[in-house]
Amino acid sequence: MTGQVHRRYGPSAQWLHINEAHITEEAVADLAGFKSNGVNFKLALWNPQPNGVRYLKALTFALGMQLSPANRERLQRTRNREVGDPYAVRCNGEPVCLDYLQAVHEVEFMAANLPLDGARIMEIGAGYGRTCHTLLSNHEVAGYTIVDLPNTLALSRRYLHTVLEPEQFAKIRFVGVDEVEEQVRGARFDLCLNIDSFAEMDPGTVGDYLALIDATCAHFYVNNPVGKYIDKTLDGHSQGAAVVELALNSGLLRDVIDIHDSEAVLQKVPAFVSAYRPGPRWQCVARERAVSWSYYWQALYRAGAVPR
Repeated sequence: MTGQVHRRYGPSAQWLHINEAHITEEAVADLAGFKSNGVNFKLALWNPQPNGVRYLKALTFALGMQLSPANRERLQRTRNREVGDPYAVRCNGEPVCLDYLQAVHEVEFMAANLPLDGARIMEIGAGYGRTCHTLLSNHEVAGYTIVDLPNTLALSRRYLHTVLEPEQFAKIRFVGVDEVEEQVRGARFDLCLNIDSFAEMDPGTVGDYLALIDATCAHFYVNNPVGKYIDKTLDGHSQGAAVVELALNSGLLRDVIDIHDSEAVLQKVPAFVSAYRPGPRWQCVARERAVSWSYYWQALYRAGAVPR
């Protein structure tokens, strides 16, 4: 595009559309109802209307009743989850929504593989901040940096300020994508997270972020799809063919697969593990299927010594 300035960590065409159509300045100015409207349907959930609420609640209930005692405690320690009016059920007296069910499983996976207390953490693309909220509610982290697009950053700032204690919120630094080189490049982090956003970025942008992780981080946790789908029966392509095309062209892993075929998904795991390895000195130390979507995988990488 002639005359357009390249933003190294800027949004893909898909996310430019999302910010213009859904996560607008007006939409993120008020937390009331955002978890069950178009804002969150671009951050964490697909729109379950008009007939999907019963299925969403059934899934949430089934997963909620299977929570381990440790994950029930993680959930209970994460207060104010009702802010934003999520679709929720009650399991053993505790309100449960799908976002935070996923968050406690993510934290469980990370905590099993590295120490989180005292960690300096960076999250690239935090959505409204559910994983940050869960981590800060369960671990005494030293600091938490969120890198994101302006409107989403405004939402996570407002949400986390509302749900966290002041001393917890004070640990968070919010960095816009155009401030990354200035504010992040010289820092050091024990852990970087990316959950469900690398798959929606331009491939070159993902590569730049992986290089940034290689230069600044000791561990990297990723939770993203292993491929794309084009099955119109799943969502009716309700936003039109152009939006489907944007989604198909984003991310590093663009093979179209049957996302509800366990073997087809499993065949793509080696490519997933390879694609998200930040550099040659990094080793994948843990990987497994993520909760709760059939085609999402999670992996943790550890950096080796920097070669001399």
